[in-house]
Amino acid sequence: MKVGIDMGKGAHGAPAMMDLEELLATRLLVQGNSGSGKSHLLRRLLEQSAPWVQQCIVDPEGDFVTLADKFGHVVVDAARTEAELVRIAGRIRQHRVSVIVNLEGLDADQQMKAAAAFLNGMFDAEREHWYPVLVVVDEAQLFAPAVAGEVSDEARRVSLGAMTNLMCRGRKRGLAGVIATQRLAKLAKNVAAEASNFLMGRTFLDIDMARAADLLGMDRRQAEQFRDLQRGSFVALGPAVSRRPMPVTIGTVETSARSVSPKLMPLPEASDEARDLIFQRGPEEVRAPVRRAPPPPTPTADILEQLSRPREAAEEPVQALFPEIDKAERERLLDLVMREIADDPDLPFRTVAVLYQDFLVRCRIRRVPGSPVDLPEFKRRLAIARTGVCEETAATEAWRIALDLSKDLAEDIQPIFLIIALAAVEGRPCPSNAALARAYGSHSANRARRLLTYFEERDLIVVRTDLTGKRIVVFPDLGCETAPDQPERPGEEIVPRQAAE
Repeated sequence: MKVGIDMGKGAHGAPAMMDLEELLATRLLVQGNSGSGKSHLLRRLLEQSAPWVQQCIVDPEGDFVTLADKFGHVVVDAARTEAELVRIAGRIRQHRVSVIVNLEGLDADQQMKAAAAFLNGMFDAEREHWYPVLVVVDEAQLFAPAVAGEVSDEARRVSLGAMTNLMCRGRKRGLAGVIATQRLAKLAKNVAAEASNFLMGRTFLDIDMARAADLLGMDRRQAEQFRDLQRGSFVALGPAVSRRPMPVTIGTVETSARSVSPKLMPLPEASDEARDLIFQRGPEEVRAPVRRAPPPPTPTADILEQLSRPREAAEEPVQALFPEIDKAERERLLDLVMREIADDPDLPFRTVAVLYQDFLVRCRIRRVPGSPVDLPEFKRRLAIARTGVCEETAATEAWRIALDLSKDLAEDIQPIFLIIALAAVEGRPCPSNAALARAYGSHSANRARRLLTYFEERDLIVVRTDLTGKRIVVFPDLGCETAPDQPERPGEEIVPRQAAE
């Protein structure tokens, strides 16, 4: 069913219609400086599409919570644990409820982690719940920054990974990303590049105008028009809006944001009492504590008497209700369970949700002490376990550097990078294309070549060939390289090194 969303007026006063079905398949990027009307545009899009599609709004400032009264959205306060947000996201996809994730009141680190947990929960939902969802992320540069800022590396890594999954892999799971940002230069390129529809608003910085012109296929000289756009006016391009750049003026909305643009108002009349109002303490203000004189010193005789008193018998320590957890034994059991899962030959072709449930069941069978491992930690442990690294190699500095480098990669390609890195650290031949493709969960050798090209574009590896034409992968940060690869054999696959031994 084709549904047209009326966004306002286009060229020559004609209605500017957006094909909702095409939007769900091709995603949308909105860019404009503060005050250009981005939030107004998003509100118009949400109001017009609310009757037709499930919506999820990641709201860092709490501006969109007013949609709940008019359109029945459920407001989810993000001041919860990450595990609870993951469970809520799964139930949202199951019951097809439109929600607003309110991040107001959290600091930058907490906002990034909460948004990442929620988006990952929606991304990892069961296949039978992959209904279409319009996922709107306002101020996307906060959750997918192009460079590291004042936030922690862990928060940036998980948030960037969740945004990358939304824009790069979310379409097949029914997630259609709509992201808005003040500056394209602050937004990670691999997130912005996945959008096929663009609405560019008022922009003043040259670097942002140049990137906007490149995305719209316009001449650099035409980019000057972005400075002249009025509030609420945008240039649109994309299969869901127009095949050629088209001016769009956003129409009116039914609801309003809690925060509005500042308005000028006259100052109160000056009076002689202004000084007293500023410097005199009001009756409602808390009084400062009264400083009291220090107590007199204790006489020497009293001190000697206290020292001469016999000591009272010390009370026996209270026994804990639960025995103390042996961390070394817990790690040993977790490694054992991860090795059992990693040895499954069908591992690359099983979903993360199924593997995680299998992991939890095995942990209960093995009676692993302590609280269960959460989903992000499980994905990281699984990526390392699939390499089959031995304890001796795991203790080396080169392997530690390889693990640090892999943290900035998407979760699904971390095992591939680590498998190649392990071969380089141990001086073994470079895995063949067929082996890398199977480890990725594919049968296409071209997929393996594209992964190597992606790593090389990120300056993580250098691929070269020797005189016989065999491939060698060099890791500049590790100071090592793989041996020349071996000829590919039919049915070849990755086998963990322990299993091979």
